Amino acid sequence: MKLLEGKTAIVTGGSRGIGKGIVEIFAKHGANVAFTYSSSSEAAETLAIKVSKLGVKVKAYQSDAASYSDSEALGAKVMEDFGSIDILINNAGITKDNLLMRMSEEDFDKVIEVNLKSVFNMTKAVQRTMLKQRKGSIINMSSVVGVKGNAGQTNYAASKAGIIGFSKSVALELGSRDIRCNVIAPGFIETEMTGKLDEVTVQSWRNAIPLKRGGSPDDIANACVFLASDLSSYITGQVLNVDGGMLT
Repeated sequence: MKLLEGKTAIVTGGSRGIGKGIVEIFAKHGANVAFTYSSSSEAAETLAIKVSKLGVKVKAYQSDAASYSDSEALGAKVMEDFGSIDILINNAGITKDNLLMRMSEEDFDKVIEVNLKSVFNMTKAVQRTMLKQRKGSIINMSSVVGVKGNAGQTNYAASKAGIIGFSKSVALELGSRDIRCNVIAPGFIETEMTGKLDEVTVQSWRNAIPLKRGGSPDDIANACVFLASDLSSYITGQVLNVDGGMLT
């Protein structure tokens, strides 16, 4: 059963990791997908060609989610190319971890700009379209770190906690127009990035999770399918922890 048949989704940071998983699974569920990348154009184009073979329209756009003007231009271009925007997934994000005493102002500002301001930028970019349609689903990617904090990640935790407050406020503002806004808080998800860590460290993290494994991009993507589809039509302003029980 294709749960997103005929819907158009924008996925920021869609060329690798969790974003890539979302692009692939959304296409399998019948969604047309516009996704952004910052620098890896080859990976993005390869993904677009591969996913297009599922019979949906898929297009990659180079865009800086931290830039308000880039985001506005992207929203307009996607409307021009696809004709509608039904789903927005704000997934673009970075880390610049350090203990607070060693963290530079630049590293704090950059993480807030890319992780949090990008959510403002892109929500503004699609809001008018969704208001006209009187329908839409916005899904913002937070983190368990945004829920409980983490030593060495004050900037990242602040950005991800900010996403939760922002999303709950958007849910209140736009609910009367049938525009829903929810948050997914992933736990330890195994991607290309975690593949570079040493196995002993990774295994110790897995052992601390009740389900005794790291999550996959598909685990996050499937939660996104639910929140993007009509199955969740009465759910808004919520934070869904997809973490194998880590915060239980």
